Amino acid sequence: MTLSPDVSRKIRDYCPRLPHRQWAPVADQVRAIVAAAAPATCYEAGHLLHVVGRLAVWADRSGLPLEPDVWLRTETIDAFVLSGCVGMDGSTVQTLRSRARRVREALVWVQRGEAPHARLSSPRDPHPPYEHGELARLRSWAGHLPGRARLDGLALMALGAGCGLMPGEVIRVRGSHIRLTRSKVAVLDEKLLGRLVACHTSWGLVLAELVEAAGAGYLFRPGRKVEAAKNLVNSWPARHRPNAGLPPLSARRLRSTWIVGLLAAGISEAVVAQAAGMASPAALAAYHRWVPPLPEEEVIRLLHGHRR
Repeated sequence: MTLSPDVSRKIRDYCPRLPHRQWAPVADQVRAIVAAAAPATCYEAGHLLHVVGRLAVWADRSGLPLEPDVWLRTETIDAFVLSGCVGMDGSTVQTLRSRARRVREALVWVQRGEAPHARLSSPRDPHPPYEHGELARLRSWAGHLPGRARLDGLALMALGAGCGLMPGEVIRVRGSHIRLTRSKVAVLDEKLLGRLVACHTSWGLVLAELVEAAGAGYLFRPGRKVEAAKNLVNSWPARHRPNAGLPPLSARRLRSTWIVGLLAAGISEAVVAQAAGMASPAALAAYHRWVPPLPEEEVIRLLHGHRR
């Protein structure tokens, strides 16, 4: 299975916020590891680059050989999370360890056909999408919030349900990162995301209003004191809870809603996976449980040779 051009570009151009003297010795091998492992995992390439990059830099500074086989040994990964992740909370450490092990399993399978270790837990399931009625009512609720809360709620929804962004991407988007095509379609900056993302038509007007209000500033929570904070996205729904029995806003559920909506509309899985920043369409398998089956007449028409 091959990588999409956008994922390949993201891997090629990846450069972490580290001194050059630390990153340069391991950079090429980190990129090669992720390029080989990404199609065999369910993680976005950016997540894999982060964990493999941290592991490789730690291994090099610890005096280990510049060899991926050494970096990805189980004992090396365990030593990394024990001594190289000091100060991180337990869930973050566990996530880094889990992803590093998944990379190892992917590589030994691809390179040597060696069976992976027995998994004691299953992969984390994606968050369920909102039902159509729920999304419409949440949009109405957010649209009636006072002042800045209204713009922040709509920004979270437009960037999640309209563009499929991940929580960490939502907080990075500025008004200057969005352009209009000749046909008036809002398109997000490819350099920011590392992929092509166009806003769904149902959220186009909302996004246009947000861009006008934001100018060159952030669309979501522009009054922040720091560019990124751990709970910047999650703390907003905790402070603004909808009434009438509606579920709270969740950036991950909004993204799942966007993914499932595109799949239900018959959009190519390759296109959806690429726009979602996934390494391959295989990562979409877990979302198909929520995609409704096509009506019989539509199935017959498609099998007969008509395109949707």
